[in-house]
Amino acid sequence: MKTLITTALILLAPTIALAQGATPAKATAKPAAKSAPAKKTTTAKSAPKKKTTTAKAPAKASSSRVQLKSAASQVATGFIAAETALTTDQLAVADRVETGRIPCELGAYVSIEKDVNSPGRFNVEGKGFKYHMQPVVTSTGAVRLEDQKAGAVWVQIANKSMLLNQKLGQRMADECMTPQQVTVAEAMKRNPTVLFDNPNK
Repeated sequence: MKTLITTALILLAPTIALAQGATPAKATAKPAAKSAPAKKTTTAKSAPKKKTTTAKAPAKASSSRVQLKSAASQVATGFIAAETALTTDQLAVADRVETGRIPCELGAYVSIEKDVNSPGRFNVEGKGFKYHMQPVVTSTGAVRLEDQKAGAVWVQIANKSMLLNQKLGQRMADECMTPQQVTVAEAMKRNPTVLFDNPNK
């Protein structure tokens, strides 16, 4: 019996030794697991630095917007200054412009009102059109208003007025008469005179 026990202990001895040797391996594995969080801490600190760098971009964009607004304001101011520079002769023509809603042939009408924000200029409106016009001095002395961008021309003579579109080459309204022009037109029938201005001048 003793011989069997002794033999069993001899056979189990290597297994016990291996079991005892595995315990230090576990102990060494723990320090390795602790080293991983140290790397995470390093990467976490670097992230805010990138955000701080990108935050500077909006400041440059806002400064460029301010510069654009300033340039646009200067251009607008230049246009306003140029618009107010009417000559004395032009202002004299503006004083003779008939205003109000003026009936024309074929049931049309043209409404002419002074531009209160730009002395000497007029808002000319009707069905399907709206113009901003300024006076032009003519060789015949007839009243002439123009919207150069739109190519529109308003010609006023003693007995009638007409609205032309030079770009289209057509009359937009003809035989437009204020009460005063009607009176002159009736007088001209009794005593005809030539008072028409050449609209192409």
